[in-house]
Amino acid sequence: MRILFFGNSLAGHLLPLLPLARAFRERGDSVAVCTAAPASPLFDSEGVEFLSVGPTPDVIVAEVLRTTGHDLSQGATVETEAEYFAGARIDLTVDEALAMARDWRPDLIVAEQADFVGPLVGAILDVPVASLAYGPAWQSESVEPLATRLRSRYEARGLVYGPPRWYLDTCPPALQHPDWEAPEGRIGLRPEAHRNPGQEPAATPGRDAARPRVLVSFGMFVNMPEIVGPLLAELGQLDVDVLVTRHRFSPDDFGVGADAAGRVEFVEFTPLAELLQGVDAVLTHGGAGTVLGALSRGIPMVMVPHGAGQPALGERVAAAGAGISFPLHEAPAKAVAESVARILADAAYRERAEKIATQIAGLSSPADVAEHLASALAR
Repeated sequence: MRILFFGNSLAGHLLPLLPLARAFRERGDSVAVCTAAPASPLFDSEGVEFLSVGPTPDVIVAEVLRTTGHDLSQGATVETEAEYFAGARIDLTVDEALAMARDWRPDLIVAEQADFVGPLVGAILDVPVASLAYGPAWQSESVEPLATRLRSRYEARGLVYGPPRWYLDTCPPALQHPDWEAPEGRIGLRPEAHRNPGQEPAATPGRDAARPRVLVSFGMFVNMPEIVGPLLAELGQLDVDVLVTRHRFSPDDFGVGADAAGRVEFVEFTPLAELLQGVDAVLTHGGAGTVLGALSRGIPMVMVPHGAGQPALGERVAAAGAGISFPLHEAPAKAVAESVARILADAAYRERAEKIATQIAGLSSPADVAEHLASALAR
């Protein structure tokens, strides 16, 4: 079979696709990923074909500013978020993606949940589509703004907008919205902490260490020193070891004091599966990949959301008792550090995180989902 994956060109949107892409590849299927060029390095070692399509996120942000007058760098609303994903990105990408897909001739399209280019391409080419959700479903207030824009794009091409044939659900029940109704075609899919190709998923081992270890991970775009630096300063007042993902910044940029420097380790981009080894708690902005990866190991967390679906996911983690989440733009560094100390001291947070890990382990493996989809297509 020929499987074509679609996604926004951001690591947090694309990395959740990799376990299923690898499963199809290991079956012997032909696999390609269709997204913007800057994401190419994520797939250099994956043995999949990379199809460069569409503009970079900054170009889409500029288009939203042009059409709505709203600057997404200053924060998103439900309407402008919908305009980005279901309006501007489709308008700037779909024709090029359609031409590429026609040439590639997929039997199945798999699109991450915030990618609406792939499903439209599938509708035009009459190719079945599976939507892969990382984390909870879209909140109810987001559904209609998205659907309004999608309907107009489908109708412009003489098509009727409808949901994908399959909904691949990586969200454990404890984190899903309580009023959510599973769509027809839902298939549970076990999420994994991102790992290198060929590296087997591993459980988090126990640590024989004098101090707890805290992973501080704010993704590739939120980890600015002005955000993370004050948090590190307050964590330095705790008796903990700290592992920090720094990405494009120098350790000196974060201003860690000499008294804490020996307990703070900075690392460049490293697969989450490696970062989580020996970690007792996670401090994060709340990207779904980080949250689900940590919870798959039974690790509790403190969340400091910065946008997109992060506040909603934080609310679900807090409601499940597996962590503490702060309201958007209301996270004083001292209070955040106190919350980290709290989840380390109270074993109930880890116990609830471990219950969610059990739910995640009960979802179907990527290999089983790949076989299920292949069998369905063969009928």
